[in-house]
Amino acid sequence: MSSRWGWGPSASERKLGWMGRTGWIVIIAIAVALSACSGKPPENKDYASRLTGERQAKDAQFMEADEPVPKSRKAKLLPLAYFPIDPDYNVPAALKPAEKEAIVQMPTSTGALRLTRIVGTMEFVLKGQPLKLTASVDAAATNLDHLTVMFSDLTSGPETYPGGRYIEFDRNGSGIYELDFNRAFNPYCYYNESYECPYPPPENRLKVPIRVGERLKSEGKS
Repeated sequence: MSSRWGWGPSASERKLGWMGRTGWIVIIAIAVALSACSGKPPENKDYASRLTGERQAKDAQFMEADEPVPKSRKAKLLPLAYFPIDPDYNVPAALKPAEKEAIVQMPTSTGALRLTRIVGTMEFVLKGQPLKLTASVDAAATNLDHLTVMFSDLTSGPETYPGGRYIEFDRNGSGIYELDFNRAFNPYCYYNESYECPYPPPENRLKVPIRVGERLKSEGKS
C-alpha cells in the first residue's frame, strides 16, 4: 500500500559495476528484439483481462475504504478512468544503476520539498523511439524492495493528472523489467489534497503522449 504522501514503498540500488553502458545497450537490444520477434502473443487477451480485473479490485478497495478517495468524492471519481489497454505500451526496459548515489530535493504537491534517492535510469524503446526515465525511492524509506518511476508526458494536464503519473514495480536480480505504461496511475493527491505527492524530475518529462493507464475522470466516461 502506498504511503501517506501518495508514493509506495521503495527499493535500494544494487551495484552492478561489471556492466558498462555498452552492456546495457546490448541488453536493451536483445530484449526489444525478442519482444518484436514474438509478434502479438496470444496471451494479450489474458493480459487485458487480468489488468481489467486488477482495476476492478482497486475500485472496490477504494470504494470501501475512507482513503485515499474521500467519501465526498467517491461518486465523482469512482470507478477510476483509464485509456484503452494497449499491450504495445508494455515494453522491456533495462535499469542502469546510478554511478554515484544522489539524494535530491523533489518539489511536491503541497509545496514542500522531499528528499529522494535516485536509483538509476530505465532505458527502453517505445514505438521505435529510445527513451529513458529515472527511477527513485524516498530517501527515508525503510522498505527497499520497490522502485518508482514518476513521469509526465504530453497528456499531463488536459487528459491526465497535471503533476504526472507513477509506475511502481519490484526490484529483481536481472536488471530487466517490464515497464508497463498501462499500469501508470495518478498519485493519491489527485483524489485527496491531504496527500503529498512528488512531481517528476525534469528529465522524466516525456515529449510524447502516453495515452494508456489512468486518466482524468471526464463526465459521461469511465
